[in-house]
Amino acid sequence: MSDDDARPPTRIRVLPHATLCPAGIEFDARPGRKLVDELLRHGIAIEHACEKVGACATCHVHLRVGAEHLAAADDEEQDELDNAWGLDAQSRLSCCVRVRGPLLVVELPRHSKNHAREH
Repeated sequence: MSDDDARPPTRIRVLPHATLCPAGIEFDARPGRKLVDELLRHGIAIEHACEKVGACATCHVHLRVGAEHLAAADDEEQDELDNAWGLDAQSRLSCCVRVRGPLLVVELPRHSKNHAREH
């Protein structure tokens, strides 16, 4: 059993987003999982053009509450974040964030770097 398996679930609150999550959503997530995977698992079609390896900034999110429980962004994530639209001090790549802590409040940016979504 890993340390993450012994931790209680993290409550994730996604703030309303006009197209991806109009009403907002709350759900429990297993600590240690990638935030992008938990968002996708709960029906939020967040872009992830690089297949979740931290190389494209399309899964950029703003962590409004709970970032203090997470590992800090490494240099590679920081470099890639420079390519994100609407960057602020609470910006992270959701593919680089491992869920931890009692609560994460996530705001999805209005726009993504990947303007032409491929289906």
